[in-house]
Amino acid sequence: MTKLSFGAHPHLLGFEQLERLVERTSKTDGYPPFNIEAVADNAYRITLAVAGFADADLSITVEDRQLVIRGRQADETVPRVFLHRGIAGRAFQRSFVLADGVEVAGAELKHGLLHVDLKRVVPDTVVQTIAIRSA
Repeated sequence: MTKLSFGAHPHLLGFEQLERLVERTSKTDGYPPFNIEAVADNAYRITLAVAGFADADLSITVEDRQLVIRGRQADETVPRVFLHRGIAGRAFQRSFVLADGVEVAGAELKHGLLHVDLKRVVPDTVVQTIAIRSA
């Protein structure tokens, strides 16, 4: 018996890109650390630990159903000599695949944590009747 890949299963029509999305999002490092919370039935919050980053150092975009959060600190004008550097300040890119109907509701940077709020827009249930033509 031949094993089908997830995206090639005959009952999942139009989901060919799903397997590629899963592969693409699984190839990330652990920086910066993050939490994902369900804050209500149709609302979520992603929280990233971005100590040392200012508003201007961060960007949040939605590209092809992916929420992409990027951080890059500006070059310092005054050089600093660290005896120990435990707070990472390196550039990062963190991506999250958004399901259809999930939209970014807003973002807030507070106490070194970037909160990105998401909401699911629930469409009205629609039943569509398809007419059958005779040949």
